Amino acid sequence: MSDSPNYRQQVVDAYPELQSIENDELRDRVIEAWTVGLERGGWKHIDDIPYAWNIHEVNNVEHVRGVTRIAMRSAEEQRDFHGADPDEDVIIAACLLHDVGKCYEYVDFVDDDALLVPDSTYVSEEIPHSLSGYALAHEVGCPLSVQRAIPHFLGEVPKRTLEAELVKSANSASSNAITQSAMGITLKEWVNEYSQTQE
Repeated sequence: MSDSPNYRQQVVDAYPELQSIENDELRDRVIEAWTVGLERGGWKHIDDIPYAWNIHEVNNVEHVRGVTRIAMRSAEEQRDFHGADPDEDVIIAACLLHDVGKCYEYVDFVDDDALLVPDSTYVSEEIPHSLSGYALAHEVGCPLSVQRAIPHFLGEVPKRTLEAELVKSANSASSNAITQSAMGITLKEWVNEYSQTQE
């Protein structure tokens, strides 16, 4: 299978923020979740996954990195300025995994030449990517603190942790920047304009 993509290396190369995760086992689980998602989604390369079903000018890697960077800086402010104690490993892992479910959800929104053979058992736009991402994190054994910070749509998790709120707010900050730069509209305007509300 020498023709198969080296997904693990793609993930490591795409996300230098992985190196900021101090726990080696957690870092490996994040990489494993992405590797499994890419394989099942049938992607040739991690960079082929778009940010949104109708925004291809920015890819998902750029967005995930943006969310992670925003959350890391916010956590630093929470610690230094407010005296809070957010768990940085949880934040980084959850940010890096918050859109891993797009490996399954966005297959139908790209040209066939970006894909190998998607696994029909998993690939579907019927399940929101934040939920399939949660499922992937659970499957590979990420701790509950990371799993519960991945669902980022209103109402998906009844009780949110400090880390989960950071992921959610960083996701909104990155998404607003992307929709503004790509389409000249806010995230809320984008959601209102389009019937599908993936972010």
